[in-house]
Amino acid sequence: MVAVVANKRPPKGLVPRLKKALQALMEELGVGDKAVTVILTGDRRLRALKRAWWGEDEATDVLSFPHYEPEDPFLPPHLGDIWISLDTAGKQAKARGAPLEEEVLVLSAHGLWHLLGHDHAKEEDWEGFRRVQERILTL
Repeated sequence: MVAVVANKRPPKGLVPRLKKALQALMEELGVGDKAVTVILTGDRRLRALKRAWWGEDEATDVLSFPHYEPEDPFLPPHLGDIWISLDTAGKQAKARGAPLEEEVLVLSAHGLWHLLGHDHAKEEDWEGFRRVQERILTL
């Protein structure tokens, strides 16, 4: 199950498409019986979270907060939260010449990949990031 909380007004039609596409991606990845929450907000909130958790005082596009330790032998019913800044996503979409909706889908897939225990430090994870980010756009 995918729950979406919008602290900032998303573009019309984004929330239903996001729920549908992320749920389909979760099914393909074998975690369709799990839940995630996606929070759509702005730069100020993501900057505060990044400062509190990573010690970096800057806005970012997406942060993931798993509700378990990735090394645990089981996955809990709720995998965690994916926070997306609509401000930064909008800037990135504009720079790529893409719609904001598409950027948010890509960021949600990226966040899900993190919730499943993958990170940027491992070279083999980069292919997975690219693959799930491309796949969500076709769902």
